[in-house]
Amino acid sequence: MKTTKETRRIIAALEEQHPGADTELHYRTPFELLVATILSAQSTDQGVNLVTPALFARYPDARALAAAAPEDVEPQIHSTGFFRAKSKAIVGMARALVEHHGGDVPPDMEALTALPGVGRKTANVVLGHALGVPGLPVDRHVLRVANRIGIAEGEDPELVEQQLCRAMPRQRWTLTSDLLILHGRRICKPKPLCDQCAVRDECDYFRALEREREPPSAARRRGTRTVRAPRR
Repeated sequence: MKTTKETRRIIAALEEQHPGADTELHYRTPFELLVATILSAQSTDQGVNLVTPALFARYPDARALAAAAPEDVEPQIHSTGFFRAKSKAIVGMARALVEHHGGDVPPDMEALTALPGVGRKTANVVLGHALGVPGLPVDRHVLRVANRIGIAEGEDPELVEQQLCRAMPRQRWTLTSDLLILHGRRICKPKPLCDQCAVRDECDYFRALEREREPPSAARRRGTRTVRAPRR
């Protein structure tokens, strides 16, 4: 795994490649971002963005949503998928906010993850983007990109979060996640566009690809074995 110095250099290079990565989320309140992030499970940002304007016009805050019946919310979010489970989650979350937090979104990981439908990734998104508390959300893009480059190891999101948080300054945790997510969406896709990657020369995955393409005779001259690129 990369050293702290190497990881910070890689994140700096990704920041140059993806300027403005921390301006991707456009929700007015912590409550709106919390609802939108719950709805984004098994959906796309575009799909969520299509339903949230009408949803928040009808339910602008936790108290309004808490007073709704889940079956009344279902048609509003149907296109995001898993609409029955999601409607129960966001209504339950709103009721818990009203009951335990006066309708406000708490700036605390433990309190957030105690809410219905809120896991560690969702909590980190809201903390970092809406509440000014550094958080490092780990989604499938962060897992894929961090493991390929070699700045983290493992498929457990919480473990990868801990590794990245140890390597990066606290004030850059949220931006680090944003950069890795954007890089995963734009460049380091399941089928990566390595020729467009700003950090390919430091990427474990790309180096393994290069060794795989190298003729066996050249590898023997260097005294190395040909190694297959890891699948991520």
